[in-house]
Amino acid sequence: MSDNSFLVLFLGPVRDYLADEDVSEILVNGPSAVYVERNGRLEKTPAVFPNETSLRAAATNIAKSVGRLLDEANPRLDARLPDGSRVHAVIPPLSRVGTVVAIRKFKKDALSIDKLLSFGSVSEDGVKLLRAMVRLHRNLIVSGATSSGKTSVLNVLSSFIPAHERILVLEDASELQLQQEHVLPFETRKADKFGKGEVTIRDLLHSALRLRPDRIVVGEIRGGEALDLLQALNTGHAGSMSTIHANSPLDCLRRLETCALLSGIDIPLAALRAQVASAVQGVVHTARLSDGSRKIVAVSEVLPLENGDYRVSDLIRWRTDRIAPDGAVQGAFELVGRPTFSDAAALAGLDLPC
Repeated sequence: MSDNSFLVLFLGPVRDYLADEDVSEILVNGPSAVYVERNGRLEKTPAVFPNETSLRAAATNIAKSVGRLLDEANPRLDARLPDGSRVHAVIPPLSRVGTVVAIRKFKKDALSIDKLLSFGSVSEDGVKLLRAMVRLHRNLIVSGATSSGKTSVLNVLSSFIPAHERILVLEDASELQLQQEHVLPFETRKADKFGKGEVTIRDLLHSALRLRPDRIVVGEIRGGEALDLLQALNTGHAGSMSTIHANSPLDCLRRLETCALLSGIDIPLAALRAQVASAVQGVVHTARLSDGSRKIVAVSEVLPLENGDYRVSDLIRWRTDRIAPDGAVQGAFELVGRPTFSDAAALAGLDLPC
């Protein structure tokens, strides 16, 4: 059986989109409205399910196939499928349009830096900066909006980590595809039906710090685990990286601060900001543009606090010049700052943009 054969069995009306490699996401908004994302753009399809009962049964069977429940007591499903695809479902009465299902398909071929270059998602100068930052063990956060390519960029950044290093990867659902030999992937676990057995990112971070990591890669920062990660980064675990939802490099630092405050640990704001500014040395900001293309729109350094406020310095950023008649976004990447790590890069023999 193929990796998604059971999905095809349950989701017959969208089988063609499951097989279409150009389709990255399938969005079912009730039985009569199915959308897909193809090459970065959403489009409505002619696919429909016979009725709500059929769609609800499909979602319930998917949940059962991965050992989860989707019913009145558990009206939301968040699961990773055997092929690595992600499924999220919400059923009525939470959803008012019927059962809603979103499938983010797993890409078997990991995105490489060469592919990012060919897509125009980054420039040669950007690659030099990113490679140097990773090799110099700068702590990096990839920020951006939903579906802007954060996880894909994080995967590419991890490819710059030397093969001899020990890398611990912590995720809610395994998506990263690191190619190094010494990689230890860990995945969180939800509580069982009795509310027991949950393992969170914070729990995994606690274990990771005792497993002699050279690098810690956290799939995404969503809550109080931010404080644990900041403390890890400030206690010798340099070169680690993660992602977070944010609107800009500066907003990334503010979001980290907000997430750390959700830890439940009382810490003075000034001390927390000092930890954020000390722990994070670089922000890689991603965006999905109006034409559906995804780009690394800024690579920024984090500077020391000034009067208690965060500061970032863009090293390279995307400049939009015009929108072509066909909707294509046209512009260029421009160097706008000199990195503070130029001397360190020279000592390490790393090439930086002129």
